[in-house]
Amino acid sequence: MSKEIKFSLVYRDMWQSSGKYVPRLDQLKRIAPVIIDMGCFSRIETNGGAFEQVNLLYGENPNEVVKEWVKPFKEAGIQTHLLERALNGIRMYPVPADVRKLMFKVKKAQGVDIARSFCGLNDHRNLELSIKYAKEAGMISQAALSITHSDIHTVEYYMGVVEKAMEYGADEICLKDMAGVGRPATLGRLVREIKAAYPDVIVQYHGHSGPGFSVASTLEVARAGADYIDVAMEPLAWGTVHPDVITIQAMLKDAGFKVPDINMKAYMQARALTQEFIDDFLGYWINPKNRYMTSLLVGCGLPGGMMGSLMADLEGVHQGINQTLTSVGKPTLSVDELLVMLFEEVQYVWPKLGYPPLVTPFSQYVKNVALVNIMFMLQGKGRFEMIDKNTWDMILGKAGTLPGPLAPEILELAKQGNKEFYSGVPQDAYPDVLDELRAEMIEKGWDTGENDEELFEYAMHDRQYVDYKSGVAKQRFEEELKNLKTKVTETTAKPSATSNNPKIKEIKSPYMGKLYYDLSLEMDPQCVKCGDSITVGQRICYLESYHNYQEIVSDFNGQLKEVFFDHGDYVDKDEVIALVEVQ
Repeated sequence: MSKEIKFSLVYRDMWQSSGKYVPRLDQLKRIAPVIIDMGCFSRIETNGGAFEQVNLLYGENPNEVVKEWVKPFKEAGIQTHLLERALNGIRMYPVPADVRKLMFKVKKAQGVDIARSFCGLNDHRNLELSIKYAKEAGMISQAALSITHSDIHTVEYYMGVVEKAMEYGADEICLKDMAGVGRPATLGRLVREIKAAYPDVIVQYHGHSGPGFSVASTLEVARAGADYIDVAMEPLAWGTVHPDVITIQAMLKDAGFKVPDINMKAYMQARALTQEFIDDFLGYWINPKNRYMTSLLVGCGLPGGMMGSLMADLEGVHQGINQTLTSVGKPTLSVDELLVMLFEEVQYVWPKLGYPPLVTPFSQYVKNVALVNIMFMLQGKGRFEMIDKNTWDMILGKAGTLPGPLAPEILELAKQGNKEFYSGVPQDAYPDVLDELRAEMIEKGWDTGENDEELFEYAMHDRQYVDYKSGVAKQRFEEELKNLKTKVTETTAKPSATSNNPKIKEIKSPYMGKLYYDLSLEMDPQCVKCGDSITVGQRICYLESYHNYQEIVSDFNGQLKEVFFDHGDYVDKDEVIALVEVQ
């Protein structure tokens, strides 16, 4: 009998790998029955990651959205799964243990069947609680391996993580090939090893299209015994997303596998609806370059979903870099030349920092170090002269154990800075908070919700939840959309004296987003202030966009003369964040 391969539609990831937002609840409810009518999906990825944060940014209640979105699939016998980041839960920075535990209880009560849990460092200690809490809540626990390619990320390395995950009680294993750089033959060997050690465990493959390996990888893992394949569908397939279900179904059918038929009438209807959502408003936040596949990603290993924000980063510093080059009589660089330099620097930096798998947020940390290195080297200076706090936390072990050893020069920098390495369990550094937050909600007169689901949202996304409750989030989104639709970008920054004083330079926002001065749990809104001396490459702030946190750095040496935005403010593209008096 032919082996059966089942498909999972990664509808959440399709959108979040393409742009900033996902469809609203009214749109999700329209497309759900059409997806069911396609008849080819046994599973749907419905939420997790930044999905619920996006609901809050719309002014929608995430709990109501999740319940309404998963309901028709549950009634049709289709399993649903969420994506969560272990220590980071469904946000970008660490989550206290009591909030993590509540998350699985809430999601199970809301109808979600499977918890796909991954640690960006593949530290099994971070996966242990996710597996435990998912099982206690009655969910299927799917432990995900963050797949990348290097001399140390071998089949043996990944089997070590699998063995621990199975010891903790995981029900399934997922190969999360977030950058699509896993080599097909190696992934096939890994699946064979998993199936040899654990014959009854379900294995699911998730591969992004970016560098072009994912179709071949799908065939290899299927032949090795994989049970489920994650797929997308047009018009959001390929590029930085995933292969289209039609291609994967036809390939596996030809290879002799038993695969479900696709109701093409329903497929075309779902395709048209998705395009309608894009044309309505979602397309305003989709970078056209995310439609492209590029072999440049093979070498650097950066996830395809980063390309939109990465290009915005490069465009943001491009002018400053060329000004520096011109001042010392060197030829200027195009954005493409700068991109190649960045990819090459990522390849250099990555092993020096211990080979962290390049998945959110660690891909951002490695990229940021590489970009700052380039800026300093173009000035004739050395590498690693500036490393931000979050990257240091990764280096020091606060997020988990790095897969590889740190380079001697990084260890020496830590020694010079009197930095202490953390050897404990990462979760232990973040105390419980639910009792305190519950008291805050009661004081504000807010309902903690059925099964404490509203308490969970407040605990997981406190800033966004406050804006949602006040109505500010919905108003802000509507204003943002109106501006984009009319192609009018209003400059709200205070007038500067740049035209009259050539020594005054502007630091602008390369794209719209929410501005933060610090990403730690105890944020210091005053960490950047007027009068501070700054240097080229120094971080001014972070900008949250495309569900990533990107550093905005100075292109100049000088003194901060004026800062126009507060911690947590939204900024539009090209708005002036600060003025620098150059030296």
